[in-house]
Amino acid sequence: MDQTVASGTERLWAELGGDPGLLRRVEYRGPSGLLAARLPVMDLARATVAVAGLAAVERAGLPGPVRVDDGAVATAFVSERHLRVGGREPLTFAPLSRFWPAADGWVRTHANYPHHRRALLDALGAADTLLDPQGAVGAVGAAIAERTAAEVESAVYAAGGLAVAVRTPQAWAAHEQGREVSARPLLTRERLDDAPPRRRSGPLRVLDLTRVIAGPVATRTLALLGADVLRIDPPARPELPDQHADGNVGKRTAALDLDRPSDRRTFDELLDAADVLVTGYRPGALDRFDPHRPGLVVARLSAWGEYGPWRERRGFDSLVQAATGIAVTEGSEREPGALPAQALDHGSGYLLAAAVLRSLTEQDRDGGTRLVRLALAQTGHWLTHTLPRYDPAGHLTETDGPLGRLRHALSPVAYEGGPAGWSRPPGLPGADAPAWLTA
Repeated sequence: MDQTVASGTERLWAELGGDPGLLRRVEYRGPSGLLAARLPVMDLARATVAVAGLAAVERAGLPGPVRVDDGAVATAFVSERHLRVGGREPLTFAPLSRFWPAADGWVRTHANYPHHRRALLDALGAADTLLDPQGAVGAVGAAIAERTAAEVESAVYAAGGLAVAVRTPQAWAAHEQGREVSARPLLTRERLDDAPPRRRSGPLRVLDLTRVIAGPVATRTLALLGADVLRIDPPARPELPDQHADGNVGKRTAALDLDRPSDRRTFDELLDAADVLVTGYRPGALDRFDPHRPGLVVARLSAWGEYGPWRERRGFDSLVQAATGIAVTEGSEREPGALPAQALDHGSGYLLAAAVLRSLTEQDRDGGTRLVRLALAQTGHWLTHTLPRYDPAGHLTETDGPLGRLRHALSPVAYEGGPAGWSRPPGLPGADAPAWLTA
């Protein structure tokens, strides 16, 4: 593959502080043209999977190679769509999780979880339709159509639901949260203290406090590599069944109510013996449980980042795409669009796994409690601003002629000594004589 393919991996590996000499261990192969989009989604997918594999062979002391197959990567990036449970297709987005036309633009909502659905209906004055799915769609659509996108975003979040106004890339760049995101690195890895290197026996112990896709992708990757991953969910809000089936391959799962003293003691005992803690809740949500321990590797994933006015907001891949301009980039003049995969989720998951593995490798050598932080919005910014995108400008030309100034594509038929372009521009329809040119 060409250098453009490898450049994403090189940039990510540099962000992770990896030895650039290890990059030669990565091999790319497989069918081309997968996860097609206006943005370089496939490059994001390849690069995040590649660095996860590279961090794994580095930690295991293996020579490689790390094989990155486009077919396997593209399939894994839509793993939740390929899932079948007893032959049944998965439930992906609920009827109220979608784009809606507002009075001045578009809104994207997320209401897959029951408590988010209730909050959305409450915020829009449609609580009486909670048990009427068809009626709820009509009521929500009517309520949003009467308000501006910003009004809907504000009202729904205030009620504990999830909705964002669909913004252009320019509007997101001017937004305070967008400015915060663009001013920061893709991810941060910190050494918090001088705790000595841990002496580990048996498999790596990973305590998994994540939900939905991104965090579970990271922890199921660690489980693939031999870690003992124990996922903890609150009993009052269990994971959606299909997301549980897709995200918990290789793991064990348990339910603990951390507000109950006995469950809290169990959690503390688990945490005391853990090597890695991965969290995917909004920033600050777990602070009261004091989840840090000397010598631990803590990986924190959020939607919008731990900074700016949206630092405490919940979010999902689809909402981040809508708010940051990706939905407009991938859409049409008539309506917003979406990436061909939940690429911010999956890409962030593999990148987080790589960051954990690199932190463990460095910790084994130098000790120290380690903290990794990553946000879906940062991954989105990296996709839209750092990865090289196809630019047609170099394959276009402009010509003056009877039709005026014409911009058109150059011919792809090119060879040494061949013509650089056409000898004449198009003329006015029917304006030429019906005769052959004379010598």
